[in-house]
Amino acid sequence: MTRPGGPTPSPRQARNRLAAALSLVAAGCAGALLPIAGGVPASGQSDGANAPAERVGDGRGGIRLAKVGNFAQPVHVNGPPGAGKVVFVVEKAGRVRVVRNGEELGRSFLDIRGKVSDDGERGLLSIAFPNYRKSRVFYVFYTDNRGDLRVVKYKRKGLKAVPKSAQSVIRVGHRQASNHNGGQIAFGPDGFLYISTGDGGGAGDPENDAQDKSSLLGKILRIDPTAKGRPYRVPKSNPYAGKRRKGAGEIFARGLRNPFRFSFSGARIAIGDVGQERREEVDIERVKRAKGANFGWNVYEGSLRYRSGRISKHTKPVFEYSHDRGCSITGGYISHDRSVRALRGRYVYADFCAGQLRSFQPGRNRGRRDRSTGLKVSNPSSFGVDAKRRLYVASINGGVWRIAPKGGGN
Repeated sequence: MTRPGGPTPSPRQARNRLAAALSLVAAGCAGALLPIAGGVPASGQSDGANAPAERVGDGRGGIRLAKVGNFAQPVHVNGPPGAGKVVFVVEKAGRVRVVRNGEELGRSFLDIRGKVSDDGERGLLSIAFPNYRKSRVFYVFYTDNRGDLRVVKYKRKGLKAVPKSAQSVIRVGHRQASNHNGGQIAFGPDGFLYISTGDGGGAGDPENDAQDKSSLLGKILRIDPTAKGRPYRVPKSNPYAGKRRKGAGEIFARGLRNPFRFSFSGARIAIGDVGQERREEVDIERVKRAKGANFGWNVYEGSLRYRSGRISKHTKPVFEYSHDRGCSITGGYISHDRSVRALRGRYVYADFCAGQLRSFQPGRNRGRRDRSTGLKVSNPSSFGVDAKRRLYVASINGGVWRIAPKGGGN
């Protein structure tokens, strides 16, 4: 089977082309992504005209993509609870745009392009609101001009950020490489801010940061940014809080390579962790069980042994796939959109190279019934959800869509 423009690349070739394409896009060459869009077919499927139809979701009703708009390298979509029909779209170069009632506003909500390094996988990567109705603050995650990972707090007036209100919350050193930044921030069901960080870059995590309990790289961090008189405090219930000799207090979970996207579904956390050479994985755990979890990297890649070493308790992924059908997972959400019956209760995700939107039923120890949604987006960079719990998907090439019921309105 071939892809448009040539033979299907090996996993290593696909990953190298992906990194090169992202770098070119950051320089304004969006067309560089086109040769790899849809380049790696899903396992067991054919891209041919006579390919058999695959069962979609759970078979209850069709779905479609409803176009929201075109943006400049969108990498995150967030319509926080209490925001009504307002959705925020994060652009990689350093802007946040607003969509209200389905219409894109002409002005930016936030523009910090001068503070953001967006080469390669770097950029302004996500936005989070603690309580949209009651609080006038929000937080952003970005890589600064030195390459370090930053979470910064801002105030807002309506649909406009107050630039002078910026307050640094946490900085994590990350100057050794432009890749593996992580990039997600989100408030959990406990009200604390969760932050995903990559392992620092470099094949195989050469500094062993993901397993190092003194390093904040390759982790899910958990902090309370509402502390008075200081940027944040460490929750006492964190696994290493008050035990500095055993680990950094900010760490909530470790053993991750590049958890670019994670999400919450009630009391569960779902993490999409980008793999090295053989496996892309999804880790779904109850938040209480994820506290102190070790997801295995760099001793394990998914469920496969990557190098020698011992982990006392390896929390294995509930779902993984090989590089025969993709190159880089884009983690998503468990769908709770009542209007899209085919996906309710299913975890929706995609692969950056393959482009197909897929879903599976999350179980206690494994994901079941992985299926195509029948939808495809070139180079999907992120998923998002709005105040009505409707799902969105963004393409690094510019488009943002809502996953909608077939035949329904926008």
